[in-house]
Amino acid sequence: MSKTIVAVNAGPRMGWNTETLLSRAAEGAAQAGAEIRRFDLFRLERYTGCISCFGCKKERFQGRCVCRDGLTPVLDAIREADGLILASPNYLSNMTASFRALYERLIFQNLTYNLQRPCCNARPVPVLLIMTSNAPDTAYKALVEDYRQTLSRFVGPTETLVSGNTLQLKDYTQTDWPWTMFDPVAKARRHETVFPAECERAFAMGRALAQK
Repeated sequence: MSKTIVAVNAGPRMGWNTETLLSRAAEGAAQAGAEIRRFDLFRLERYTGCISCFGCKKERFQGRCVCRDGLTPVLDAIREADGLILASPNYLSNMTASFRALYERLIFQNLTYNLQRPCCNARPVPVLLIMTSNAPDTAYKALVEDYRQTLSRFVGPTETLVSGNTLQLKDYTQTDWPWTMFDPVAKARRHETVFPAECERAFAMGRALAQK
């Protein structure tokens, strides 16, 4: 029986850095024989982050978020999956609000507040976390490591891939305000030389995820 890998895109821009890396990772998993279930968070029905209802703290709902909205099918799919790929761009030194909404509900449903059994997730799901940023690769090491540790504890063993100094626009001159913080030539060069290698790394990591 083939494995099921859930791929979640937490970025709004189709065809750009985050979505491209996610797609390559999913392609790698598919090549390894996995069935891919994909969700684009910006295209779901309306949803929120955790509303602190504590329904998931009742024994009959342990490990299940009881809030019903656009994230419900995503959470249900992750619970039954054999692997999870999460991808988000970095917005203002963190993941997108869409990512955070999913992250809050994914983690909190498994948090028990019980010292003897702090996590009620009886079925760990391996995770590949991808983050893209216009800042250098090393700018958010602590942030990504914090996510890795929490996902590893409450969802399943997590590996990370960070793509930094990304190309944001095809033409940086076509803006009302000059984006003088960036070197468009250097960004284009990196996109042509480094980003393809990151895509291949994402492919290999997706393949490895499906083989666990």
